[in-house]
Amino acid sequence: MTRTEIISSLKKYFKVKELVCPHVFKKHGEISWMFLSTLYLHTLLVLRTKILKVPLVCNTKKLTQRGLRCNLCDIVQEKTDADIVYLSAHHLGIGGDLSSPEMTAEEMRQKIEENQDLLPYPVRIELKVNWLHIDCYDDIDNDNKITYFNP
Repeated sequence: MTRTEIISSLKKYFKVKELVCPHVFKKHGEISWMFLSTLYLHTLLVLRTKILKVPLVCNTKKLTQRGLRCNLCDIVQEKTDADIVYLSAHHLGIGGDLSSPEMTAEEMRQKIEENQDLLPYPVRIELKVNWLHIDCYDDIDNDNKITYFNP
């Protein structure tokens, strides 16, 4: 699939406003898709349509830093103020935190594990959290589709 086809398909399930922080959406509106990696967007589409097959939620009115985070977001500012290098998948547009009203985070992780052959790219998944963090960092030189990490 092309990037245009991926975004067009994803728009059935997500508004870009749900995938980026309010600062980015306020400044860039609908063109905010440009800040999200094609690898990540394709992975989201496959999760929603082929693996999990349930509604997924990223940002909400109250939780606004679960998708793309910009330099104005509190989490990023705190790291900067503490002189900590911050290269989170959230900040780079290649990952996010998801939840579903129909599945727990653990159930989602299990279902992804069982269907990992459907993943279009290798992913990293965070363990021991009550949300699904998934990103497309390609940080391990192996043939595994999933690399797990702890918070």
